[in-house]
Amino acid sequence: LVQVQTTMVVTTAASSSISITRLLFHSLLFVNYLPQNTHSFSTFSTLSTISTNIRTGKSTTETALSMASSSSSSSSSSSTTKVPKNIVVIGGGIQGTSVAYFLSKHLASSNDDNSPTNKTKIKILEAKAVASAASGKGGGFMARSWGDGSPTQPLHHIGYDLYAQLSSPDELNLQSYRTVPVLSVSPGTNNLGQKRAREDGKIGQYMPNWLDGNIGRVGLMGRGDDTAQVTPSEVVEKMIASDVCDGVVEVVLGECVGIDTDNADANDASIETEQVKGVRYVPRGETEEQLLEADVVVVSAGPWSCKAEDWFGNVISLPMEGVKSTSIVWKRPSSSLTDGDENENEGDEFVVDGTALFCGEDDRFGTHLEVYPRPDGSIYICGIGGSDYIPSDELKRGAYREECNAKESRVDAASNAFRTMSNTYNAKGTLEKVQACMRPCPPDAMPYMGKIPGYEGAYVNAGHNCWGIAWAPSCGLAMTELILEGESRSVDLRYFDPSRFTTKVGGGRGRKRRGQSVGEQW
Repeated sequence: LVQVQTTMVVTTAASSSISITRLLFHSLLFVNYLPQNTHSFSTFSTLSTISTNIRTGKSTTETALSMASSSSSSSSSSSTTKVPKNIVVIGGGIQGTSVAYFLSKHLASSNDDNSPTNKTKIKILEAKAVASAASGKGGGFMARSWGDGSPTQPLHHIGYDLYAQLSSPDELNLQSYRTVPVLSVSPGTNNLGQKRAREDGKIGQYMPNWLDGNIGRVGLMGRGDDTAQVTPSEVVEKMIASDVCDGVVEVVLGECVGIDTDNADANDASIETEQVKGVRYVPRGETEEQLLEADVVVVSAGPWSCKAEDWFGNVISLPMEGVKSTSIVWKRPSSSLTDGDENENEGDEFVVDGTALFCGEDDRFGTHLEVYPRPDGSIYICGIGGSDYIPSDELKRGAYREECNAKESRVDAASNAFRTMSNTYNAKGTLEKVQACMRPCPPDAMPYMGKIPGYEGAYVNAGHNCWGIAWAPSCGLAMTELILEGESRSVDLRYFDPSRFTTKVGGGRGRKRRGQSVGEQW
C-alpha cells in the first residue's frame, strides 16, 4: 500500500511544482500512520529511489527495473538463497516461457560455461505443443495505462516497456510488435458515422482505410503512445530459440501427473515443510510414467493450473474458470476496393492501416468486436460473444486442451458484423482462420503469483485472465526475482497471493491460510 500510495503521489509531483522534499515529507507522514510492524528500511529505500529517479526523469518501469537490478547485485553477494540446479516450468504458453526466459537471463551470470555440470537446467513441460492454446490464438493487445490505480498497474507498465525492449534486434527482434492507435466504434446502419469521423480533426488521422462501411459514433481511446500489439506465438518461439535460452532451456512434451517431494529442513519445527524433488509426467504419445528431476517447479499451465491442487495434496485452493471464446482472422485483401483504378495492378496487396477497434454491443449480431490489424496485413477479431464457461473439475480432466474448436454460429455472426463495418472486406475479404481458446479466470479476476504453502521450491504463476499476453514479461521478471532472490522487487505480489482462497483448517501438512473475498478487480 505504501508503494502504491507513493507512486500515485510521485506521478503527481513529477508533473507539478511540488518539491521532492515536500513529497518525501508527506510520504513519510503517510508511513507513520501504518502499524509499527509494517515499517521497514525497504519502504524508506523505495521513497529515496523513486525521488532520485524523478530528478533524472526515469519512468516507473525504469525505477522498478533499477531497483530489481540493485537488489539482484546486492543479493548475489549477501543472499543465502540457494541457486536451483533443476527447474521445471509446467506450461509452454507465453507465461511459462517468459518465466523460463527471465530465469535464464538472470542465471546467465552465475552459470559457468566451462562447467556444464554446474549449470542450472530449465525444462518446460508442455502437454501438447508450445503456444498451442491461448498463446497461439490470442490477440496480443497491450495497454500501458489501462490498469492504473489498481494492483495490476506494475504488471501493465513493466510488461509494456519490456515488450518494447524485447522487440529490438539486440533482444528477440519481434517483427509483430508495434504501437497502435485505438478507436471506440458504435454500431451503425449507414456510413455517416465514418464520414463524420474522417472529417474530425482529432479522430480523422486515425481512421483506418478499411473502416469504410456502416458505423455509428467513433471515439479516440488511444493515440498509440501507450497501446501496442504483438503476436504471442512469435514471442514464445523466439524466447525459446534465443541465445540466452540456448543450452539452458529444453522443451519436454508430456502431461504432468504429480510432484515428488522429501521432508525439508524448517526453522520452525511446528511447520511441516516438504522440498520439491521431481515432477512425474507421462511423455506425449506414451503410457509409462517418467520423472524430471527438479528442486524448483513453477505451475504456469493457464486454465489447467488448477490441477496443482491435487499435485500438492490440497494444501492450496486455486479456483479457476476457463472462458472458451471464438476468434477469427481475415486475410489481407489482394487489392483496394475501387475497381478500375489506373494505379491498381492485379494482384497488388491492399495496405491495411494499423488502427485497433473496440466496438460497442451490436444487438443485430450479438457481438462486441475487438479488431486488431497485424503487421503482416491480417486482421484478428475477437469479442464475438457466445463464450462457454468451463468449471475447475472439467479443467482438471483436461477439457479442451487437445481440441478447442470455434463455434460456427459465432464465426458467422462476427463475419457479418465486420462486413457491415467494412465495405472493403465485404467485397474482397477472405476469412483465413477460425479458432477458439480459453482464458484462465480466478473468481476475483486477479492472477495467482507466488509460493505454494508447505513446500520449498513450489510456485504458481497462472490465472492472468485476458491480460496474460500483455503481462507475460512482467510476470516472468517478478517470478524470477521471487525464485532466485526470495522476493519480487519489481512487482508487489501480495495482491496475487495464491493462498487467498484457501480455507484454514487444523492440522495437516503445512499451514493453510484463511481465504478471503477480495472483490471484483479488473
